Formats: sequence, C-alpha cells, structure tokens
Amino acid sequence: MSRTRRRNSDASISLTPMIDIMTVLLAVFMVTTPILTAGIDLNLPNAGHSALTGNDHAIQVSVDARGNYYLGEMKLGAADVVARASAMRGENPQLTIVISGDRQADYGAVMAIMGKLKDAGFTRVGLRTQLEK
Repeated sequence: MSRTRRRNSDASISLTPMIDIMTVLLAVFMVTTPILTAGIDLNLPNAGHSALTGNDHAIQVSVDARGNYYLGEMKLGAADVVARASAMRGENPQLTIVISGDRQADYGAVMAIMGKLKDAGFTRVGLRTQLEK
C-alpha cells in the first residue's frame, strides 16, 4: 500500500510588511509634496513667446528681489537649499530643479545657487520665466 501525504500549505499573505511600506511612503510624500508644489510670489523676467514654465514634479527654488533663497516656501541659506535638494535626490536620482529668479534679483545670486546645485551633481537645473506680453 502506498501512502500519499498531503501537505497543509498556508497560502495567506502577510499584510504587515506591506502596511509598513505604505506608511513610510505616505509619510515621505506628505513631507515632500508641499515643498515641490509651493512657491513664493515673484516678478519673473520675460523670455520671448515660448516661456520655460518648469516641471510640475520638479523642486522649485526661488530667489527673491533681496537675494533670499527659498525651497518651496521655506526661506533657507544657499548651503541648506543644496543640502535639502541633495537629500531629496536620494529618492529620485533624475530629480529636476527649476530656479525662479525675481526680475529685480541680483544675477549673481541666481547664478550662485545654480552653480552650487550643478557642483552638487544636479544635471537637470533650469530657469523659469514668463511669456512676453
């Protein structure tokens, strides 16, 4: 007589690891979304008839007329802007940065932050403008 053994297999899925991962992702997106979508009121320079408006999924760095730097709506120093942007790049290596410089802002302040971001390894850095009227 041959005996056949039947195994009792448990085909259930453990949801705990998935819930943990989703909670972490939710926290990351809740923290980064306001930074990515917020901005300050600037008087952008005109750039002809085809404006460079920027990417909705890009980090917005702003330079106001006094030369202050903003990441989203947070006023930061140039080194802090670069450090925070570098930390965000860990999540997305193809991160795009759009710099919005006020029309009255010092050209050197805009180019300084652009240079520091390039030196930090960002390859996708652009300038935002508005359409000419």
